[in-house]
Amino acid sequence: MARLLSNNSSENRIDLSKSPYDQSTFMGRLRYFAWVTDPRLTIIPSKQIYESKELLEKYRHCQEPAGTTEKQIRRAQQIYLSAFHPDSGDLQNLFGRMSFQVPGGMVLIGAMITFYKSTGAVIFWQWANQSFNALVNYTNSNATMEVNNKQLATAYVSATTSALVVALGLKKVLATRASPLVQRFVPFAAVAAANAVNIPLMRQSELVDGILVCDENGNPITKSKYAAVKGIGQVLISRIFIAAPSMTVLPVLMERLEKTKLFRRHGWLSGACQVLFSGLLLLITVPVGCAIFPQRCSISSSQLSILDHKRVEELRKAGSVNLPERLYFNKGL
Repeated sequence: MARLLSNNSSENRIDLSKSPYDQSTFMGRLRYFAWVTDPRLTIIPSKQIYESKELLEKYRHCQEPAGTTEKQIRRAQQIYLSAFHPDSGDLQNLFGRMSFQVPGGMVLIGAMITFYKSTGAVIFWQWANQSFNALVNYTNSNATMEVNNKQLATAYVSATTSALVVALGLKKVLATRASPLVQRFVPFAAVAAANAVNIPLMRQSELVDGILVCDENGNPITKSKYAAVKGIGQVLISRIFIAAPSMTVLPVLMERLEKTKLFRRHGWLSGACQVLFSGLLLLITVPVGCAIFPQRCSISSSQLSILDHKRVEELRKAGSVNLPERLYFNKGL
């Protein structure tokens, strides 16, 4: 039976500022991200999303309707966390949400590893993938830093160009020098190279100005370039990990399947299977990739001296802030 919540007592109230799963452990983070990146959340209508937000607001003020259960609050929390930005509280673009990574990624990855022989197809699908990545990066960046249109355009053009240079360059070089199996890994090399360009450029203002770091209670302390480098580096590793299994395991599997009579007789099966298998792998790699590093990342105050020594000196001279031992920030996704 679902547990009823009492709005007349502060006892056993759910702390909505905290995750229902322990974020200090990998398994806790894995359960949390499997919860909020569930692709089924992408089909929830906007009306229900805003109703969930409203219910949470009422719950925070002990004004939820009589008969509200813990299950209903947790469901509303799941919908809210999947759709709204953790820093700004703004509703995110549907296609940029992490819950859309499986349906969006499976089509793009499946297409890239299926149509790797045609130059026209390589250009189109790498462009489509970088357009999707740029949207995801922008949607999930640290919202305390603004990104102007020039920075967005630079990141988008640079990442797309990098992906095409790597994909077309390797395609040409390996066409007569490598086996068909090796050639199947070209799309992954292009995606990895483009991510290494796209993410830092999309968040370049963080690298230049630093991102806001806070104490344990969320009180702003200062901005840190070191925190930006750490956060962006971790996001880059996570993004490459998310795509890696689909783009490295499937080429080996499909190389064997396409030699069978069934696949030779029905050519369309190859593309369909690669999209389907990509989706199945992404169901695992998206939450795992997001869980590798804590989203609420931390640095020690001593690490500020690496890239932020001027700001540290200013704080010490002003004497207005005592630096805590650890500082916290949202690294983005």
